[in-house]
Amino acid sequence: MKAVYPGTFDPVTRGHADLIARAAVLFDRVIVAVAEAATKKTHLALDERVALVRSVADRHDNVGVHSFSGLLVDFTERHDARVVLRGLRAVSDFEYEFQLAAMNRKMSPEFESVFLMPAEEYSFVSSSLVWEIAQLGGDIAVFVEPEAERAVRNHCRSEAE
Repeated sequence: MKAVYPGTFDPVTRGHADLIARAAVLFDRVIVAVAEAATKKTHLALDERVALVRSVADRHDNVGVHSFSGLLVDFTERHDARVVLRGLRAVSDFEYEFQLAAMNRKMSPEFESVFLMPAEEYSFVSSSLVWEIAQLGGDIAVFVEPEAERAVRNHCRSEAE
């Protein structure tokens, strides 16, 4: 069975890496779908986010990375996937994810959403908090892989100039 794990991954965090690793064990094939995010302002360019996700995904033989724009249901159909993996960090994530799952299933009845919680040590990590900490000069190494840390630091430096 093939699963799609979508997100903006701006940047990819250790929580994302944890879910990718666990999904690689649960599914025959995992596609990490990096969203262009037309309605969401991202800090890193799409190609940079894809490269950072690849640096994590390449650790697993059955995980691939693609960028996409448009509807997730269209992407999953093009890639012959029926399962979408979503991460739930806290109860506050559930309401939004529940709405997304219901809307996606309405648009594509064969669409299934599977929710995984990250390991406890990553349950509070979000990309937006990583950016906030980095912009305030804090240490983000514990939250992201070294490649992502460098990208975030470089972006923060270029914004400051």
